Amino acid sequence: MRRINDFFIRHTWAAIVLGVVVASVLTWVLYPGRSPGATVVRTCLYSVAGVAVVLARRRKEKGVVGGSTERLVSVEQHLRTGEVPSDPEERAAMREIVERRLHQTRHRGVALVFLAVLIAGATVLFGLTGGPLRTVGLAVFGVVFMGWLIWNSNRQTRRLRTMRDALRSNSTDGAARAAGPPSTTRPAP
Repeated sequence: MRRINDFFIRHTWAAIVLGVVVASVLTWVLYPGRSPGATVVRTCLYSVAGVAVVLARRRKEKGVVGGSTERLVSVEQHLRTGEVPSDPEERAAMREIVERRLHQTRHRGVALVFLAVLIAGATVLFGLTGGPLRTVGLAVFGVVFMGWLIWNSNRQTRRLRTMRDALRSNSTDGAARAAGPPSTTRPAP
């Protein structure tokens, strides 16, 4: 799994292509009367905004870690394993990325509720206009997708908070070491 994650971090285009292919197949399965080519083209057009957001975020994160994809991969590995980087520059980059991501996810609870309502509403509307088999399929997909999304969101937030706490305690230890050993002499009476 680590190799797959590293591959997708190094090659953003591969993650984008995989996402478009999966979305195209899912759309084609839900609407089988349309041609696969038209479905892929439509999915690509709908994905343009998402691709722009992903690329802009990746460019900003690469800038934080020094502009190198390898350093971004290294920071991601440290974040996944939970180990604090030993290099002070990497620690500072990690601190910046963790704070940035925690700030970006500050409204995740509201977003998850909104997404659940959106999926439930789409399923109900689909049930009123479509067949029962497709409605059940969409409902099962919605439940599985929301379950995975909530689980993954909680896991990532927990990792970020754990790393933030580890970086804070590490910087406190470093400040104590810089101040020197505690004095063992007693003041004169």
